[in-house]
Parts: sequence; structure tokens; C-alpha cells
Amino acid sequence: MNKSRLREFAPITLILGFALTLRLWRLNQPKGYIFDEIYYAKNAASLINDGVELNAQGDAEFVVHPPLGKWLIGLGIKAFGNNEFGWRISAALVGSASVLLIFMITKSLFNSLFLSNTAAALMSLDGLHLVMSRVALLDIFLMFFILLAFYLILQNNLWLSGVVIGVAGATKWSAFFLIPLLILLTINFSKFHWSILVKRIAQYILTPLGIYFISWSGWIFNSKGWGRDSGSNLFSSLWNYHREIITFHRELTEAHAYAANPWSWLVLGRPTSFYYQTPTNCGASSCSQEILAIGTPMLWWVGVFAIAITFGFFVSKPDRISAFVLAGIAGTYLPWFFIQDRTTFYFYSISILPFLILSVINLMNWALNKGLDRRYLYGYLVLVGVNFIYFLPILIGLEIPYSDWIDRMWLPSWI
Repeated sequence: MNKSRLREFAPITLILGFALTLRLWRLNQPKGYIFDEIYYAKNAASLINDGVELNAQGDAEFVVHPPLGKWLIGLGIKAFGNNEFGWRISAALVGSASVLLIFMITKSLFNSLFLSNTAAALMSLDGLHLVMSRVALLDIFLMFFILLAFYLILQNNLWLSGVVIGVAGATKWSAFFLIPLLILLTINFSKFHWSILVKRIAQYILTPLGIYFISWSGWIFNSKGWGRDSGSNLFSSLWNYHREIITFHRELTEAHAYAANPWSWLVLGRPTSFYYQTPTNCGASSCSQEILAIGTPMLWWVGVFAIAITFGFFVSKPDRISAFVLAGIAGTYLPWFFIQDRTTFYFYSISILPFLILSVINLMNWALNKGLDRRYLYGYLVLVGVNFIYFLPILIGLEIPYSDWIDRMWLPSWI
């Protein structure tokens, strides 16, 4: 490899190495199931062993999310055993891969190696991304597949993009919110023809539905699945199951200590505490150990302004980049405002994160084109990095003195 190619690939290689190292370091800590791992990791182990979700007694268990994300968690369990590392490794690898993916998307959108490396660095330095890459939950897989579907649009591979959004929906239903935006994003209305719309329906509605149905194969081919005989045939039983899931989500309105309204997500109003303990042997009179799912404030708070400015760019002069970024934000964020009665959590916003970062990159690109010196952007990256390192102990559950923990609780709502 010549020197110019080495200089080109060295930064992203270092960024990926940094991201992967942090996502693997002490991945088996803390011990035991944390937060919703008690559902997803157990379901994943059951899928690997039995093909369907069964409880500890071997009876069919009702679950409220599609199977695919749990199958991915299960692959880690299959490879490394039913332990903390095994059920978290898939999330760590997919989270690290998403750092490379946003690099590739930024390169396609802006054709700038500097901005591409900056986007990858920002994702690797985000606290929420780190936390979600180190726990056996579904949301990091959801984010990755959504981002991959958008990348494939940039590559003009719409059929495969439709497949991937189906995979995302087979991980969590909220991915299907994006389908109307993906269809709009891929239609050139100046050359509109009804045949194009029919093709988009096939690509982004029929194909995802097919993929979604296939993801239920474990339940389809296994008589032990919950509600397997609730209808007169296989399809009516599957429909009855989905009606129960819909009812569950519609009626999920009870109070939760860490519930967060979507209005508060981008400003980090109520982050989610996945784990908290008060160790007694950390060398201080009072200690704390927490895993707090919270974005890096210096990234998210700047990102709020960047989203607003990107919207302003699009309103004043619609362009492809702003349309792409805003479609991602609209599809991953706005639908939640229509179901505000449902109990929701801040960590759902991990799917918004890539498009928030792309908004920041869009703002940086505009500033560079206006003559801004790159040194200011390097300064911002350093600020985000320092902010990230400062919060790192409460992102990965290190034991710290209580006084250090309370110093990191910048807002009362973070406690």
C-alpha cells in the first residue's frame, strides 16, 4: 500500500480500533442481566436452543417484539456461551460496524474524507451509542439496519434497501415508520410515472413484509410457539399473536421512573439508567457504579441546532443532502409524537443519532464552504472527546466516588 493510501485509511482504521476496543473492554461487566437484558438475552438463548421463546419451565412465552434482533443476540450466545460476554458481543460488533457505515454514508453524501472521518469519530465518541453497543437490547441492531437501508439508497440498490428495512422491521416495528419517507426519497417527482410508484411499493412494502414474515420462521415451524393454535390455521394464529402485540403496545401507559417523553430526547432531558449500585470497597466513604444511557451532551446539544439549520437549508433551497438527513430524522423521531401516551424511553433515540450526526456534518460542510478554518472543527472534536471521556465512568459502570458521580449529574432530571 502506497503512502497516500495509507494516509487515507489510517484515520478511519484508528477510529474503528478505538470504537471496537471501548465496546469490548470489560464487556462481561457488570455481571448478570441489566435492564431489559432479562427479557432479550433469555429470549435469545431460548431461540438458539428451541427455535421459539420459551420460559424457564419450558412453556411458550408471549413476547412483544419480532424475533430477528434476538436471533442476532443468540448468535453471540451460540459462539461464546450463555454468559454476559456471549449475550452482549453481537451488539458490540454491530455497534462498531455502524461507525464504519456512517463513514461510508458521509463519503457518499459529501465526498470529503475529512468529514467522513469526523462523522465516524463523533459516533465513536457518543455516550448513548457506546452504552447501546454494550448491552443485549434490540435498538443498536435497529439503528444499524435503518442506516444500512439509507446507505443502499445512496448506492441506488433499492431492492436490497427494501430487504434491509424489512430486516429492521423484523427487529423492531418502529423501523416501518420510515417506509413512506424511503419511498418519497427515492421518487423523482419531476419525472414521475405511476409505474415508478408501483415499483416502490414492491420494493418498500411487499419486500419488507415478505422478509418480516420469514423472520417468524422459528415460530411458524415450531408447534411450541405462544398462541400457535389460537386460530383455525397457521396464518390466523399468527394474526392473533400480532393482535395481542398491538394491544400490548397500545395499552403500555403505566408510569416508569425513567420514562421520557419524546420532547425531551434531543436535549437529554431524562436519560435511562440501566444499572446502579453503591459499592462499599472502592476506597472512598461513599461510591457509585452506574450505566447511564445518555448521549454526549456536547454532540447532542449542538446537534439540535444543526437539525434546525439543516431544515432551514432545505426550506430555503431544497437539496439532496438535507432531504436525506431530514428524512432520517423524520422517520426515526416524529412518529413518536403521535403515541405520546405510550410509555417511552430516551434510549429509543439511538436510531435518531446517525442523522443528528449527519446534520452536524452538514453544518460543518456549509461552514467550510464559507471559509471556516478546519482548526475550529478540530477544536469541536476535542471538546466532544473530552466530554465523552469525562462521562465514560458512568457509561461503562466504573466504580467512582459518589462526589464524582454527582458532579456528572448536570441536570436534576438525570438522577
